[in-house]
Amino acid sequence: YRKSGSKFDPSKIVNVFRNKAFRSSAFGYFGHMWELYTFWAFLPLILTFYAKEQGLDLNPSLWTFIIMASGAIGCISGGIFSIRLGSAKVAYRFLLTSGALCVLSPFLFLLPAYFFLPVMIIWGVSVIGDSAQFSTLNAQKAPPEFKGTALTIAVSIGFLLTIPSIQLLGLLTNYIDTRWLMFTLLIGPIFGLLNTKKLMN
Repeated sequence: YRKSGSKFDPSKIVNVFRNKAFRSSAFGYFGHMWELYTFWAFLPLILTFYAKEQGLDLNPSLWTFIIMASGAIGCISGGIFSIRLGSAKVAYRFLLTSGALCVLSPFLFLLPAYFFLPVMIIWGVSVIGDSAQFSTLNAQKAPPEFKGTALTIAVSIGFLLTIPSIQLLGLLTNYIDTRWLMFTLLIGPIFGLLNTKKLMN
């Protein structure tokens, strides 16, 4: 039942987003990408700031690695749960978790290390756990005749969005306290949740 015409065709870029289901999954993915790479990029700064605030001798490089590597747990568990719940519900729950942590992030710096570090690991798990699920949703919802174009443009836009997100936080370091940086990432999860929700109806 394989359909032909799955190669990338720039002339079909507008057409693929006319498909409501694909548009919802792609927009959910865009919201996820707005948060993911910026979270990773600013982890060393966040951990260094926390250690200074708490007067701790914390190794930012080591803990950045641990938090990022913990994302493997989210990817594996997300795949397992998606078999029973479906990719949309799993992606939504991971995105909701990371979005909630964006909201709570200014207050996390008040926590002792034995609470702060596990919470950051949970964030590391949830921030990437939805990635494979959004890839699955995009592949499932893409119009079969334009699948190559749909997936190419979705991934391209997703990675493109990481640039303004990272640059924006870099700029904001000059104007706001470090404890509020991750809060500003909330726009990504909100946008992603609103669109992913449409796939759960």
